[in-house]
Amino acid sequence: MNSLNLYTKMISMTIKSQMEYKMSFILMSFGHFLITFIEFIGMYALFLRFDQINGWTIYEVACFYGLVNTSFAIAEAVGRGFDVFHVHVRKGTFDRFLLRPRNITMQIISSEFQLMRIGRMLQGLLVLAWGLYHLETQLLLSDYMIIIYAMVCAVFFFVGLMVFQATLSFWSIESLEIMNAFTYGGVQTAQYPMDIYKEWFQKIFIFVIPIGSVTYFPLAAVLKGGSYSQGLVMPILGFVFFGVGLLAFRIGTRYYCSTGS
Repeated sequence: MNSLNLYTKMISMTIKSQMEYKMSFILMSFGHFLITFIEFIGMYALFLRFDQINGWTIYEVACFYGLVNTSFAIAEAVGRGFDVFHVHVRKGTFDRFLLRPRNITMQIISSEFQLMRIGRMLQGLLVLAWGLYHLETQLLLSDYMIIIYAMVCAVFFFVGLMVFQATLSFWSIESLEIMNAFTYGGVQTAQYPMDIYKEWFQKIFIFVIPIGSVTYFPLAAVLKGGSYSQGLVMPILGFVFFGVGLLAFRIGTRYYCSTGS
């Protein structure tokens, strides 16, 4: 509870500092909203030409798009500390985290919090609501609960990716660009149903980098009458991925040698 109270206070301070320049915050948030909105316009134009992809309509794919982008926006806001962690390794400022008598993970997460990601989150929620509203089938309360559950699991998955990226910086010093193939590339991939891809590609993003397990199976159960058991079980891999990432990060801290400066 001590750590949680400290985390709340640090996040509150971060938000207050960001709100000191309100116009800057508004413009940055609007920028995130506009960029992702233009991206969705491109997707919408694709469906105007082809009507559907492998049996999936624009409204169903909009549900994937909205869920993934909302989850990623929340993960970016909360897990930003891990996303820029390589800077602390390069400058040696990670020493400060080690010296403080507080949980290291909590310190890193609370060191950076980007409220401006709310623009991308709102855009994702709007697209998700638009897609759900235009569905031909009437969803039940349990269906909406599964969607919320999948979103929470996806947030943990994306933060887990950032933790893995931070862990690699113990050896590489700089953040490796190859990780963007799984973070931003994973977002682009999961915006569409997994069954439109080749089988080998599906296996990578279902079992190795399990973003497909987190988003595809729950939405397939809700939108296409798929297996509800899979829709409930497979997203757990998001929590597992996050836990494995934290374990890897703990191992990585043992190899941290500071900068010597």
